[in-house]
Amino acid sequence: MYAANAVVAALFACSGPVAIILAVGARGGLTESDIASWIFGAFCINGIIGIVFSLLYRQPLIFLWSITGAVLVGPALGHLSFPEVIGAFYATGLLMFLLGLSGWVRRAMDAAPMPIVMAMVAGMFLRFGIDLVLAFRDQVWIALPMTVVFVLLTMKENLGRYVPPLIGALIVGGLAVWQLGLFKPGAELFAFAAPNLYVPQFSWSAMVELVVPLAVTVLVVQNAQGIAVLNANGHAAPINAITAVCGAGSILTAITGAVSTCLTGPVNAILSANGARERQYTGALFMSAFILAFGLLAPFFTRLLLATPPAFIAALAGLAMLRVLQTAFNASFGGKFSFGALVCFLVTVADVPIFNIGAAFWGLVFGLAASWLLERR
Repeated sequence: MYAANAVVAALFACSGPVAIILAVGARGGLTESDIASWIFGAFCINGIIGIVFSLLYRQPLIFLWSITGAVLVGPALGHLSFPEVIGAFYATGLLMFLLGLSGWVRRAMDAAPMPIVMAMVAGMFLRFGIDLVLAFRDQVWIALPMTVVFVLLTMKENLGRYVPPLIGALIVGGLAVWQLGLFKPGAELFAFAAPNLYVPQFSWSAMVELVVPLAVTVLVVQNAQGIAVLNANGHAAPINAITAVCGAGSILTAITGAVSTCLTGPVNAILSANGARERQYTGALFMSAFILAFGLLAPFFTRLLLATPPAFIAALAGLAMLRVLQTAFNASFGGKFSFGALVCFLVTVADVPIFNIGAAFWGLVFGLAASWLLERR
């Protein structure tokens, strides 16, 4: 049971979320080597952290990379160099590490109004939903079967337990790409990881644009979700230790160009869904072994996916983001601070940098200002 849960969780982590890295990397002008190095750090280094923490606390504690952070980095790569972005990863890691040691994490999490933060997330993720629609225009015979299978497996919950909807979409999309003759690998496909080691560059524009939004998305969006999942399943999640190790992990993974470390919500939800509570951490150990193996083969999987048409990556990433987008919109506009959330969403979607600082940061600034002025009640 625990190994089976680990397989399902690993397939989820290694499918849609990886497609997001490829989409962000391709849009930001990263090379195949950069993307493979990012995937190596995100899976191997965080996999080791997951093994250590799961054994230490005897509960499923899987750490991976921040999806929202990766999406946040995409537009930044349009006007910042990759070393500048990596410098922001280091600063974000240091900030989270200090928050974890100080015990001020809960105070920092409560200081950011969730609707406005989630509006920023919705604004950043919206382009993936739009890209899913555009994939129908570009390659309908790839996007259509992927979407149909995703919908059917989502509707048929019993079948979806054995074949997760995203995995079904991945398999059918891969078959469609093969059948259409659109799979075009290079001369050499198989390779083991040979990660790049990057020298960071620290710039004020990167610090202002990325550090606070990255820390907020890790702590308020992703870690909060993971902690809530564990608490709901009877585990006492060590909040300060999780925050500190996310900071330390972010510094370590930044060496290979990977975005900030976070406690993953969906994967830990799968691992803690059933079975004896005191044995659920064994699923996390199996899961960590799987993602370590995936990270060691990062160049192979990167080349495999890059050999497919852009529409396949866009459809896979878009399907992976649908539920996240739904959650983000519900959290943004379902209660308090809805006007500030709207302002934040519009500024983020407009994607207009001010003083060479990206729109996600200004979305938070203007959203908070609008709520402070007009929603003070």
